[in-house]
Amino acid sequence: QVQLVESGGGSVQAGGSLRLSCVVFGYTYGYDYCMNWFRQAPGKEREGVAGIVTNSDSIWYDDSVKGRFTISRDNAKNAVYLQMNSLKPEDTAIYYCAFRYGGYCYPDRSRYNYWGQGTQVTVSS
Repeated sequence: QVQLVESGGGSVQAGGSLRLSCVVFGYTYGYDYCMNWFRQAPGKEREGVAGIVTNSDSIWYDDSVKGRFTISRDNAKNAVYLQMNSLKPEDTAIYYCAFRYGGYCYPDRSRYNYWGQGTQVTVSS
């Protein structure tokens, strides 16, 4: 059974940085999978942020974070990271990692089968 464990959230002032991590347990080795980051701010819908296909170089970013956030993977550690630089107050949200088997990352929450517990990111001005 796939389990995702997130860490790295916290509070930071505008312009600061945080790095989120998501470690995958129980996945079937040898299959491609997508790890995608979502976020949900108070009163808003959950939105896709960035995604990466493990065992490939395919990466996508939402325009709102392009140039500021970097997604990366470490297949040996079964981990995916989200480096967040130049943080803005509008980045404040609960961040979730999500998992699906396959070779494509969809920016749609309905496509994902497994979810992390969420980690709070708060950016103050």
